[in-house]
Amino acid sequence: MSPLVQAVRRFPNPRLTGLGSGLFCAASMFALACLDALLFGSSLVVYGVLFLPVCALTAVWVRRADLVTAVVAVPIAFAVGLLPIADSSGGFFGRVMGLVTALALHAGWLYGGTLVAGLIVTVRKVRMMSRRAAQRRRTAA
Repeated sequence: MSPLVQAVRRFPNPRLTGLGSGLFCAASMFALACLDALLFGSSLVVYGVLFLPVCALTAVWVRRADLVTAVVAVPIAFAVGLLPIADSSGGFFGRVMGLVTALALHAGWLYGGTLVAGLIVTVRKVRMMSRRAAQRRRTAA
C-alpha cells in the first residue's frame, strides 16, 4: 500500500447526521469568519476560499442516509458565517443590508461551494447505488 493511501486512512472519518453536518458547517464557517475578521480585516475572498474545503468536508463526513442535507446545509452555513464579517453600519437594518449585499456580491463562492458539496454527494450516492445493485446481483446468482 502506498504511503499516500496510508496517510489518508489515518485521517478522521466521522459520520455526521444531517443536523450534525449542518451544525459542523455553520459553526466552522462562523469560526473561520471570526478568524478572518481578526487576521485579514473581514476579507470576503479569504472567507470564500475557506468555504470550499468546509463544503467538501461536510459532504464527505455526512452519513449515507443524510446525503441530501449536506447540499442544503452549505448555503445556510455560508450566510451564518457572513454575520461577523458583513458590513454592519447603521444598526439592525444596516447589518441586514450588509449581509444581503455580501451574499449578492459573493454568490460565486456560495454557488461554488454548493457545487462542490453537490458533486461529492452525487458521487457518493452513485457509488452506494452501484454497490447495492452489485450485491443484489450476487445474492440473485
